[in-house]
Amino acid sequence: MVVRRERKVRRQRGSRLYGWGTVGQHRKSGMRGGFGAAGLHKHKWSWTVKYGKDHFGKDGFVRPDAVTHDVKAINVGALSSLIQGKVLEQDDKGRTILDLSTLGFDKLLGGGKIDFPITIKASHATESAKKKISEAGGETIAAE
Repeated sequence: MVVRRERKVRRQRGSRLYGWGTVGQHRKSGMRGGFGAAGLHKHKWSWTVKYGKDHFGKDGFVRPDAVTHDVKAINVGALSSLIQGKVLEQDDKGRTILDLSTLGFDKLLGGGKIDFPITIKASHATESAKKKISEAGGETIAAE
């Protein structure tokens, strides 16, 4: 290593431009090839090939979050096993009231059979489920 007093920068102290000319070369973005990602398709292409392989182009698909929530549903035929052994409140007509949203269900589906009257509170219910419950002497209430 050169002795500190003999280094070029020591000789140029006070020279204002340090040997880079009067028009400000070595000052702005011209020396580094531009700001940011400038030149990645042009004069910095070799850098792009070596270090930035995945910089350009698209990859994959991001599905919107609003669509991805799972709907937890239950069939009409599974209601009897759901209320077995539970103490539930009754409505004014003596039917059992079952609130599906408190049990963690979002939707009532029409699969299976039901043979007892029941009042169901559900945020969503299919037409076939409503029909089967009303035929058994019950009713469905839309819960918010």
